[in-house]
Amino acid sequence: MSKEILENNLDSFNERLPILNDRDIVNIRSKGRKFASDLGFRNQDQTLIATALSEICRNVIEHAGKGEVIIKSVIIGKKIGISFIVKDNGPGIKNLDRALQFGYTTGRGMGVGLSGTKRIMDEFELETKQGVGTTVTMTKWLNEFEY
Repeated sequence: MSKEILENNLDSFNERLPILNDRDIVNIRSKGRKFASDLGFRNQDQTLIATALSEICRNVIEHAGKGEVIIKSVIIGKKIGISFIVKDNGPGIKNLDRALQFGYTTGRGMGVGLSGTKRIMDEFELETKQGVGTTVTMTKWLNEFEY
């Protein structure tokens, strides 16, 4: 897909989805993968994106009970990518430093955890506040030679 076509279609990649149960995670993975494919991401990157989404959304269900994800395409200068904003109103993360350590897991996810998700994505930001909730914003950029 050419960069010009991508730029003209970026507005069509913006969707808000609930995170309430395992079926929602399957749907979110599928939508994230489809959007990434439509933007021109390679299969390998589509798999990484789906894995990152699974990990973060599973954390929402396990620790907050429910939340939402916004999936959107982004363009900044010559960079084209896909971004995910995952929000919950849960208890927040008590020990963020520990949660971001390599190998730390609560046991129910795919074993990638927050630190693995941070490595998978090109950009990763996490905001958490006790009693208010957590927001994870993560972006994967398309390599210029792919468009």
